Amino acid sequence: MLSRTAENLFWMARHIERAENTARVLDVAHRTSLLPLDIEGTQAYLWYAPLNITGCADSYEVKYGLARADAVSHYMALDPDNPTSIYNCLKLARENARTVRGAITTEMWEVINDTWLELNRLPKQMDYENFRDFFDWVKNRSHLFRGVTLGTIIKDIGLSFIKLGTFLERADNTARILDVKYHILLPSLDHIGGAADYYQWGSLLKSVSAFEAYQKTYRDVISPQRVSELLIFRDDMPRSLHACMDEVESALIAINGHSGKEARRLAGEQHAALHFGLTQDAFSDGLHEFLTDFLKNTALLSREIREAYLSRQETALIRQLTT
Repeated sequence: MLSRTAENLFWMARHIERAENTARVLDVAHRTSLLPLDIEGTQAYLWYAPLNITGCADSYEVKYGLARADAVSHYMALDPDNPTSIYNCLKLARENARTVRGAITTEMWEVINDTWLELNRLPKQMDYENFRDFFDWVKNRSHLFRGVTLGTIIKDIGLSFIKLGTFLERADNTARILDVKYHILLPSLDHIGGAADYYQWGSLLKSVSAFEAYQKTYRDVISPQRVSELLIFRDDMPRSLHACMDEVESALIAINGHSGKEARRLAGEQHAALHFGLTQDAFSDGLHEFLTDFLKNTALLSREIREAYLSRQETALIRQLTT
Protein backbone atom coordinates (compact mmCIF):
# COMPACT_ATOMS: atom_id res chain seq x y z
CA MET A 1 0.00 0.00 0.00
CA LEU A 2 1.25 3.49 -0.84
CA SER A 3 2.18 5.58 2.20
CA ARG A 4 -0.15 8.35 1.01
CA THR A 5 -3.11 5.96 0.97
CA ALA A 6 -2.18 4.64 4.41
CA GLU A 7 -1.96 8.20 5.70
CA ASN A 8 -5.41 9.15 4.39
CA LEU A 9 -7.04 6.05 5.90
CA PHE A 10 -5.27 6.69 9.21
CA TRP A 11 -6.39 10.31 9.42
CA MET A 12 -9.90 9.64 8.12
CA ALA A 13 -10.47 7.28 11.06
CA ARG A 14 -8.70 9.50 13.56
CA HIS A 15 -10.69 12.62 12.68
CA ILE A 16 -14.01 10.77 12.94
CA GLU A 17 -13.01 9.36 16.33
CA ARG A 18 -11.96 12.82 17.50
CA ALA A 19 -15.28 14.33 16.41
CA GLU A 20 -17.14 11.69 18.45
CA ASN A 21 -14.90 12.19 21.48
CA THR A 22 -15.43 15.96 21.38
CA ALA A 23 -19.20 15.46 21.17
CA ARG A 24 -19.05 13.15 24.19
CA VAL A 25 -17.09 15.65 26.27
CA LEU A 26 -19.42 18.54 25.40
CA ASP A 27 -22.56 16.46 25.95
CA VAL A 28 -21.46 15.56 29.47
CA ALA A 29 -20.55 19.20 30.19
CA HIS A 30 -24.06 20.26 29.14
CA ARG A 31 -25.68 17.56 31.26
CA THR A 32 -23.54 18.35 34.30
CA SER A 33 -24.33 22.06 34.02
CA LEU A 34 -27.96 21.21 34.88
CA LEU A 35 -27.08 19.46 38.13
CA PRO A 36 -27.99 21.28 41.38
CA LEU A 37 -24.41 21.82 42.53
CA ASP A 38 -24.24 24.85 44.80
CA ILE A 39 -20.47 24.80 45.06
CA GLU A 40 -18.27 27.79 44.36
CA GLY A 41 -16.27 27.48 41.14
CA THR A 42 -18.08 24.40 39.83
CA GLN A 43 -19.37 26.08 36.67
CA ALA A 44 -15.97 27.62 35.90
CA TYR A 45 -14.29 24.22 36.26
CA LEU A 46 -17.02 22.63 34.21
CA TRP A 47 -16.62 24.80 31.11
CA TYR A 48 -12.85 25.00 31.20
CA ALA A 49 -12.67 21.19 31.38
CA PRO A 50 -13.59 20.54 27.71
CA LEU A 51 -11.06 23.18 26.63
CA ASN A 52 -8.33 21.64 28.78
CA ILE A 53 -9.10 18.12 27.58
CA THR A 54 -8.68 19.10 23.93
CA GLY A 55 -5.79 21.47 24.55
CA CYS A 56 -7.46 24.52 23.02
CA ALA A 57 -8.01 26.69 26.12
CA ASP A 58 -5.43 29.30 25.06
CA SER A 59 -6.79 29.73 21.53
CA TYR A 60 -10.34 29.93 22.92
CA GLU A 61 -9.43 32.70 25.37
CA VAL A 62 -7.82 34.75 22.61
CA LYS A 63 -11.10 34.75 20.67
CA TYR A 64 -13.80 34.60 23.38
CA GLY A 65 -12.24 35.45 26.75
CA LEU A 66 -13.71 33.70 29.80
CA ALA A 67 -15.28 30.26 29.42
CA ARG A 68 -19.04 30.41 28.90
CA ALA A 69 -21.41 27.60 27.99
CA ASP A 70 -22.58 29.03 24.66
CA ALA A 71 -19.15 30.20 23.52
CA VAL A 72 -17.34 26.96 24.49
CA SER A 73 -20.02 24.84 22.81
CA HIS A 74 -19.84 26.83 19.58
CA TYR A 75 -16.03 26.99 19.53
CA MET A 76 -15.57 23.25 20.05
CA ALA A 77 -18.50 22.14 17.90
CA LEU A 78 -18.98 24.47 14.93
CA ASP A 79 -16.27 27.13 14.80
CA PRO A 80 -14.31 26.81 11.52
CA ASP A 81 -11.46 28.82 13.11
CA ASN A 82 -10.85 26.03 15.64
CA PRO A 83 -8.79 23.33 13.86
CA THR A 84 -10.00 20.68 16.32
CA SER A 85 -13.71 21.54 16.24
CA ILE A 86 -16.22 18.86 15.29
CA TYR A 87 -16.89 20.83 12.10
CA ASN A 88 -13.25 20.70 11.01
CA CYS A 89 -12.80 17.07 12.10
CA LEU A 90 -15.68 15.96 9.88
CA LYS A 91 -14.45 18.17 7.05
CA LEU A 92 -10.96 16.64 7.19
CA ALA A 93 -12.38 13.12 7.50
CA ARG A 94 -14.34 13.64 4.27
CA GLU A 95 -11.33 15.13 2.47
CA ASN A 96 -9.18 12.15 3.43
CA ALA A 97 -11.93 9.72 2.41
CA ARG A 98 -12.38 11.45 -0.96
CA THR A 99 -8.66 11.20 -1.64
CA VAL A 100 -8.72 7.42 -1.17
CA ARG A 101 -12.19 6.83 -2.61
CA GLY A 102 -10.97 3.66 -4.33
CA ALA A 103 -9.56 2.18 -1.10
CA ILE A 104 -12.81 2.35 0.88
CA THR A 105 -16.23 0.87 0.18
CA THR A 106 -19.17 2.73 -1.35
CA GLU A 107 -21.06 2.45 1.95
CA MET A 108 -18.19 4.03 3.90
CA TRP A 109 -17.99 6.96 1.48
CA GLU A 110 -21.75 7.50 1.53
CA VAL A 111 -21.80 7.68 5.33
CA ILE A 112 -18.96 10.23 5.47
CA ASN A 113 -20.29 12.30 2.57
CA ASP A 114 -23.87 12.32 3.88
CA THR A 115 -22.55 13.33 7.32
CA TRP A 116 -20.73 16.32 5.83
CA LEU A 117 -23.73 17.38 3.76
CA GLU A 118 -26.09 17.10 6.73
CA LEU A 119 -23.67 19.08 8.90
CA ASN A 120 -23.76 21.96 6.45
CA ARG A 121 -27.56 21.98 6.51
CA LEU A 122 -27.64 22.44 10.29
CA PRO A 123 -28.18 25.92 11.78
CA LYS A 124 -24.96 27.82 12.46
CA GLN A 125 -26.21 28.99 15.85
CA MET A 126 -27.75 26.54 18.33
CA ASP A 127 -29.44 26.74 21.70
CA TYR A 128 -29.10 24.17 24.48
CA GLU A 129 -31.61 21.66 23.08
CA ASN A 130 -30.14 21.93 19.58
CA PHE A 131 -26.66 21.18 20.91
CA ARG A 132 -27.90 18.11 22.80
CA ASP A 133 -29.44 16.75 19.60
CA PHE A 134 -26.31 17.66 17.65
CA PHE A 135 -24.01 15.74 20.01
CA ASP A 136 -26.22 12.66 19.75
CA TRP A 137 -26.18 13.01 15.97
CA VAL A 138 -22.37 13.15 15.85
CA LYS A 139 -22.04 10.06 18.05
CA ASN A 140 -24.59 8.16 15.98
CA ARG A 141 -22.85 9.05 12.71
CA SER A 142 -19.53 7.88 14.13
CA HIS A 143 -21.11 4.62 15.29
CA LEU A 144 -22.70 4.18 11.87
CA PHE A 145 -19.40 4.71 10.09
CA ARG A 146 -17.58 2.26 12.35
CA GLY A 147 -20.28 -0.38 11.89
CA VAL A 148 -20.40 0.09 8.11
CA THR A 149 -16.60 -0.11 7.96
CA LEU A 150 -16.39 -3.39 9.84
CA GLY A 151 -19.32 -4.78 7.88
CA THR A 152 -18.15 -3.94 4.35
CA ILE A 153 -14.37 -3.47 4.08
CA ILE A 154 -11.95 -6.27 3.25
CA LYS A 155 -9.86 -7.23 6.28
CA ASP A 156 -6.55 -6.22 4.79
CA ILE A 157 -3.82 -3.72 5.58
CA GLY A 158 -6.19 -0.82 4.91
CA LEU A 159 -8.41 -1.84 7.81
CA SER A 160 -5.31 -2.07 10.02
CA PHE A 161 -4.49 1.59 9.35
CA ILE A 162 -8.11 2.56 10.06
CA LYS A 163 -7.95 0.74 13.40
CA LEU A 164 -4.58 2.31 14.14
CA GLY A 165 -5.97 5.83 13.74
CA THR A 166 -9.17 5.06 15.66
CA PHE A 167 -7.58 3.52 18.73
CA LEU A 168 -4.62 5.87 19.01
CA GLU A 169 -7.07 8.78 19.09
CA ARG A 170 -9.36 6.97 21.53
CA ALA A 171 -6.50 6.16 23.92
CA ASP A 172 -5.27 9.75 23.81
CA ASN A 173 -8.76 11.06 24.57
CA THR A 174 -9.40 8.69 27.48
CA ALA A 175 -6.07 9.59 29.07
CA ARG A 176 -6.73 13.31 28.68
CA ILE A 177 -10.22 13.10 30.17
CA LEU A 178 -8.98 11.15 33.18
CA ASP A 179 -5.99 13.44 33.72
CA VAL A 180 -8.03 16.64 33.50
CA LYS A 181 -10.56 15.31 36.02
CA TYR A 182 -7.97 14.12 38.49
CA HIS A 183 -5.38 16.86 38.17
CA ILE A 184 -7.10 20.05 36.96
CA LEU A 185 -10.78 20.00 37.88
CA LEU A 186 -10.25 19.50 41.62
CA PRO A 187 -7.05 21.23 42.70
CA SER A 188 -8.41 21.63 46.22
CA LEU A 189 -8.41 18.60 48.52
CA ASP A 190 -11.48 20.08 50.23
CA HIS A 191 -13.62 19.12 47.23
CA ILE A 192 -12.55 15.47 47.05
CA GLY A 193 -15.31 13.15 48.18
CA GLY A 194 -17.98 15.84 48.06
CA ALA A 195 -21.06 16.20 45.87
CA ALA A 196 -19.17 17.88 43.04
CA ASP A 197 -16.56 15.13 43.11
CA TYR A 198 -19.20 12.38 42.85
CA TYR A 199 -21.03 14.04 39.96
CA GLN A 200 -17.81 14.78 38.10
CA TRP A 201 -16.58 11.19 38.33
CA GLY A 202 -20.01 10.03 37.18
CA SER A 203 -19.88 12.47 34.27
CA LEU A 204 -16.42 11.24 33.34
CA LEU A 205 -17.73 7.66 33.15
CA LYS A 206 -20.66 8.76 31.00
CA SER A 207 -18.35 10.66 28.65
CA VAL A 208 -16.66 7.37 27.70
CA SER A 209 -19.85 5.25 27.89
CA ALA A 210 -18.55 3.46 30.97
CA PHE A 211 -21.13 4.33 33.64
CA GLU A 212 -23.15 1.12 33.22
CA ALA A 213 -19.94 -0.92 32.87
CA TYR A 214 -18.73 0.51 36.19
CA GLN A 215 -21.98 -0.37 37.96
CA LYS A 216 -21.95 -3.88 36.53
CA THR A 217 -18.30 -4.47 37.40
CA TYR A 218 -18.01 -2.93 40.88
CA ARG A 219 -21.59 -2.57 42.20
CA ASP A 220 -20.41 0.11 44.60
CA VAL A 221 -20.12 3.88 45.01
CA ILE A 222 -17.90 5.64 42.52
CA SER A 223 -14.30 5.96 43.67
CA PRO A 224 -11.28 7.45 41.85
CA GLN A 225 -9.24 4.25 42.22
CA ARG A 226 -11.88 2.05 40.64
CA VAL A 227 -12.68 4.51 37.87
CA SER A 228 -8.97 4.63 37.07
CA GLU A 229 -8.71 0.85 37.10
CA LEU A 230 -11.66 0.56 34.72
CA LEU A 231 -10.40 3.20 32.28
CA ILE A 232 -6.70 2.29 32.40
CA PHE A 233 -6.04 -1.37 33.16
CA ARG A 234 -9.15 -3.41 32.34
CA ASP A 235 -9.01 -4.90 28.85
CA ASP A 236 -12.77 -5.67 28.78
CA MET A 237 -13.69 -1.95 28.83
CA PRO A 238 -13.77 -0.85 25.14
CA ARG A 239 -12.42 2.65 25.75
CA SER A 240 -9.78 1.79 28.36
CA LEU A 241 -6.11 2.45 27.65
CA HIS A 242 -5.44 -1.29 27.86
CA ALA A 243 -8.14 -2.18 25.33
CA CYS A 244 -7.00 0.57 22.94
CA MET A 245 -3.37 -0.57 23.08
CA ASP A 246 -4.52 -4.14 22.44
CA GLU A 247 -5.94 -2.92 19.14
CA VAL A 248 -2.97 -0.68 18.30
CA GLU A 249 -0.47 -3.48 18.86
CA SER A 250 -2.49 -6.00 16.84
CA ALA A 251 -2.85 -3.49 13.98
CA LEU A 252 0.91 -2.89 13.88
CA ILE A 253 1.57 -6.63 13.92
CA ALA A 254 -0.86 -7.07 11.00
CA ILE A 255 0.85 -4.28 9.02
CA ASN A 256 4.26 -5.84 9.82
CA GLY A 257 6.37 -3.49 7.74
CA HIS A 258 10.13 -3.84 8.05
CA SER A 259 10.55 -0.11 8.80
CA GLY A 260 8.01 -0.27 11.63
CA LYS A 261 10.05 -2.33 14.10
CA GLU A 262 10.52 0.58 16.49
CA ALA A 263 6.80 1.42 16.38
CA ARG A 264 5.93 -2.20 17.19
CA ARG A 265 8.47 -2.18 20.04
CA LEU A 266 7.01 0.99 21.55
CA ALA A 267 3.44 -0.32 21.21
CA GLY A 268 4.42 -3.63 22.80
CA GLU A 269 6.16 -1.83 25.66
CA GLN A 270 3.10 0.31 26.40
CA HIS A 271 0.79 -2.68 26.10
CA ALA A 272 2.90 -4.71 28.51
CA ALA A 273 2.92 -1.87 31.06
CA LEU A 274 -0.88 -1.79 30.97
CA HIS A 275 -1.30 -5.58 30.86
CA PHE A 276 0.85 -6.19 33.92
CA GLY A 277 0.39 -2.85 35.70
CA LEU A 278 -1.45 -2.35 38.99
CA THR A 279 -3.78 0.50 39.92
CA GLN A 280 -2.09 1.02 43.29
CA ASP A 281 1.26 1.47 41.59
CA ALA A 282 -0.17 4.16 39.29
CA PHE A 283 -1.56 6.03 42.31
CA SER A 284 1.57 5.60 44.43
CA ASP A 285 3.72 7.11 41.69
CA GLY A 286 1.08 9.78 40.97
CA LEU A 287 -1.80 9.32 38.55
CA HIS A 288 -1.06 12.61 36.79
CA GLU A 289 2.53 11.55 36.21
CA PHE A 290 1.40 8.11 34.98
CA LEU A 291 -1.03 9.62 32.47
CA THR A 292 1.46 12.28 31.36
CA ASP A 293 4.01 9.54 30.63
CA PHE A 294 1.36 7.59 28.71
CA LEU A 295 0.51 10.63 26.56
CA LYS A 296 4.20 11.29 25.89
CA ASN A 297 4.74 7.67 24.90
CA THR A 298 1.66 7.77 22.67
CA ALA A 299 3.01 10.91 20.98
CA LEU A 300 6.34 9.16 20.44
CA LEU A 301 4.56 6.11 19.03
CA SER A 302 2.56 8.33 16.65
CA ARG A 303 5.77 9.94 15.38
CA GLU A 304 7.35 6.53 14.81
CA ILE A 305 4.27 5.41 12.87
CA ARG A 306 4.51 8.56 10.76
CA GLU A 307 8.18 7.99 10.00
CA ALA A 308 7.68 4.30 9.23
CA TYR A 309 4.47 4.25 7.20
CA LEU A 310 2.94 7.65 6.45
CA SER A 311 3.91 10.34 3.97
CA ARG A 312 4.88 13.76 5.23
CA GLN A 313 1.96 15.75 3.78
CA GLU A 314 0.17 16.28 7.12
CA THR A 315 3.10 16.78 9.47
CA ALA A 316 1.51 19.86 11.05
CA LEU A 317 -1.73 18.03 11.84
CA ILE A 318 0.11 15.04 13.29
CA ARG A 319 2.17 17.32 15.48
CA GLN A 320 -1.01 19.06 16.66
CA LEU A 321 -2.80 15.85 17.64
CA THR A 322 0.21 14.33 19.41
CA THR A 323 1.30 17.24 21.59
